[in-house]
Amino acid sequence: MHLVIFEASRWDTFAPLTLNRPAFTLLCGASTLVEKHIRWFRPTRLTLWVRPELVEFCRQFVLPKLRVPTKVNEPLDDEPAMIVAGRSLYLSKPDIPDQECVVTDPDNLIIKAFVKRPGLSYDDAIVRNDKWMSLFDLPRSSPEGRLPGYVWDLVNWNEEALVSDSIGMTPSSDIPAGPYYVVNQENMFLGTDVQLSPGVVLNGSQGPIMIARGARIGANSVIEGPCYIGEFSVIAPLTHIGPGTTLGPGCRIGGAVANSIVMGFTDKPYEGYLGDSYVGRWVTLGAGTTTANIKATMSGVDVRIGGRTIETGRRTMGSIIGDHTKTAINTRFSPGCYVGYFSLLVGAGLVPAFVPSFSFWTDQGISPIDAEKGMEIARRSMDRRDRQWTELDDMVHRYARVAAAQVEK
Repeated sequence: MHLVIFEASRWDTFAPLTLNRPAFTLLCGASTLVEKHIRWFRPTRLTLWVRPELVEFCRQFVLPKLRVPTKVNEPLDDEPAMIVAGRSLYLSKPDIPDQECVVTDPDNLIIKAFVKRPGLSYDDAIVRNDKWMSLFDLPRSSPEGRLPGYVWDLVNWNEEALVSDSIGMTPSSDIPAGPYYVVNQENMFLGTDVQLSPGVVLNGSQGPIMIARGARIGANSVIEGPCYIGEFSVIAPLTHIGPGTTLGPGCRIGGAVANSIVMGFTDKPYEGYLGDSYVGRWVTLGAGTTTANIKATMSGVDVRIGGRTIETGRRTMGSIIGDHTKTAINTRFSPGCYVGYFSLLVGAGLVPAFVPSFSFWTDQGISPIDAEKGMEIARRSMDRRDRQWTELDDMVHRYARVAAAQVEK
């Protein structure tokens, strides 16, 4: 089957995480949305429809990780294709129709369609021209899966996604005896070369614990499932990883983390609480940095993005933090903070509810950061991890500034 995953017009509601990446590359559970699409649809070939500025990003960073032949922004050919919105979240196998049909959301946007329309392309989807709008005349099919509307929806469904991703995995039956404590070994999924230090507690009584290869768990840390710890991540001693937590590859995590998603290569090695939050890549959270996730009034949490205020429908909501953002020690976030791509936070008070991308926040207020200076700081951060800043990083960084101006106005 030919599967087409497209971004269309709703990628901006997942900002700032989608200012520099396609929506379908976001983490939820133990894998990205696109990896879930591949797992449940089982396509023989794949096409990704993305913003033109992210085509090369997909070719270099996304395609090598996918185990199916994949092309980017190619139009449909004579083979019938399943077209699926990239922000869709599938936790089980969907039905595959044998006749053309379409599924729409309450805003009359296509979220899935099974079609045979040679020549139909990404441009048709983004412009919503006659070729694309003709799909609305197809027979309607019942919705399947989840349709996240905002970043916090992925956080909200992360526990379920973690459990779903563990289905079909083989539990680790050969965990060597050691000075650590394992509860419910049937829920333990450990990769190769995982290091468990003395005093570690792996509590799988409430869900699976998935620890990828090369990860290290520091002494006297408590890990509670369902959770996922990515490849070569390092958990500091005395750390508490709570249920509903996903840590991408190469993270350095300390303190306490619960019900949060961290994309990867993020440093939070010291004390401080991260809860009900979504954090991008290459973020540094200084010692003592803490996210509040519940209002004192116990009322619902809103998120402000530019001139818009959005009701999350949640009473527990932490922060949304874009890639390459850095915080000073003891930085304090109120519930529902939005911090854009590449922002530096060094103020002593509470972080403002909305900090635009490429911003420098101090006690005197918010001022812009020059893109060139931002790239130099990002280069230094990556150099510390023996990662090289490439021309593609440079290109995506510049595009993120343009995308932020569109989304955060």
